[in-house]
Formats: sequence, C-alpha cells, structure tokens
Amino acid sequence: MARGATKAILAATGLVLAMAGAAQAASCGKDASGFEAWKAEFAQEAKAAGVKGRGLSALEGARYATGTIKVDRAVKKAFSGSVQDFMKRRGGQAIISKGKKLKKSNAAMFADIERRYGVPAGPLLAIWGMETGFGGNMGKQNTVSAIVTLAYDCRRPEFFTPHAIAALKLVDRGVLTANSVGAAHGEIGHTQFLPGNVLRFGVGGANLRDSATALASTANFLRGHGYSGGPASANRGAIAGWNAASVYQQAIIIMADAIDGN
Repeated sequence: MARGATKAILAATGLVLAMAGAAQAASCGKDASGFEAWKAEFAQEAKAAGVKGRGLSALEGARYATGTIKVDRAVKKAFSGSVQDFMKRRGGQAIISKGKKLKKSNAAMFADIERRYGVPAGPLLAIWGMETGFGGNMGKQNTVSAIVTLAYDCRRPEFFTPHAIAALKLVDRGVLTANSVGAAHGEIGHTQFLPGNVLRFGVGGANLRDSATALASTANFLRGHGYSGGPASANRGAIAGWNAASVYQQAIIIMADAIDGN
C-alpha cells in the first residue's frame, strides 16, 4: 500500500475515533432534558458490559436525581478550610469519644478484622463515624437514580459510569434493588461504598447495611489500597484511596490515631 494511502486511512480512522468520542461526550447532559434518551443509549452499554434483566429494569425506572446534582455542585465547599475547621463541622471529637467506646464494646470483632485484613479499629471507626455517624445517617436517596444521574451528568461521567454499571450488576445479584436508598452520590451502607467498590471489596455477601460486614469490607478496601498494618498515620496512601480530599485524610488520621491511642 502506498505511504500516502496509509496516511489517508490513518487520518480517516482518527477522524472516526474523534467523532465517536465527540458523540459519546455529547450524550451527557447538564439538566434533566436529555436524561430519558441517554438512558436508552446507556442501556445498550450496560447490556454489553454484562448487566442483565433486573439491572436493566432498574435503569429503566431510574429518575433524574435533582437532589444529587445539588449536593454534587456543593461538594468542594464541603471540604474547604483547615483540618481543624473541617473536624469541628463534622464532629471530630464526638467521633473520637464514641469510637473509643465502640472499640472497647466490640473488641472481639475488631480484633478479628485486624487479624484478617491487617487494619486496626481506629481508621475503621473514624471512617464509620465520619461517613454516617456510626450508621445513624446512611442516606435516603434512591441509589440507582443517584449513580445513573451522575453517570449522565457532564461534570464527571468518566468517573461515575463504571459505578453506574456496577450498581446495575449489584441489582442483578440481589445486593441492591431498584428501591435501595443511600447517600446522594450513590454511596451504600454504614461506611458509604460506591457501587464499584462494593463489587471489588465487599465481603460476606456485601450487605453493607450490616455494620460488621461494612467494617470488614472497609478493612478489605484499605488493605487493597496498601494499608500495611500499624497506625493510620503510617498509611496515608491507603486513607487517600478512600477519599482524595486532603482535609478528610488528615481528619481520619487524627481521629483514628486518637481512637487507637497512638
């Protein structure tokens, strides 16, 4: 084949790929107006990824989650300011105090988790307290609608699309239903796992509305992100895997080390 013809074919291929990428980007939206049409497109993507009947039915019934979008637009503000200010807003001292009590009253469970996963009680209790107030507020937003809305939204579709696929697979497996509720960004259970992380790190049937399962799954997540034993302060990289915000990481480390007496 002539060199010029090869260049022409490569250029045409590049154009086709660029057009495909543009078409994919164009399918996202910034309001509810294109959501139903997008769901029909996404159903084909989900089916190709292995989502089956129950998951596809949950997708069909998903509604544009206006509340989720409102929370998402304010997320940067939630992690603003100093770590001291952040801890004050999130009740850091109360988390430490209750965390110490829960560590003592559930000593056998936490010892077993540490034996299996190499993660002590402190970081698990700090995350549990930070995320849901030790299970007191696991959220009321429909999980499938929340995560599907974020996959549709133009702000971060590349991040949330795999989690949306995962949520639909969890429906297929019976871990979630079309009516399951959780936090605004589609997080699930006592420690607020995103759906993709439930698939990867969920243990014991992955029912994260059970506190013991959620804590063991959180330890499994941290181990999977490099937690190598010892205090949280020696494992910041693993804590960063849980949440990318610096003030959050610092707060978890401070609270975890205080709970564990380090």
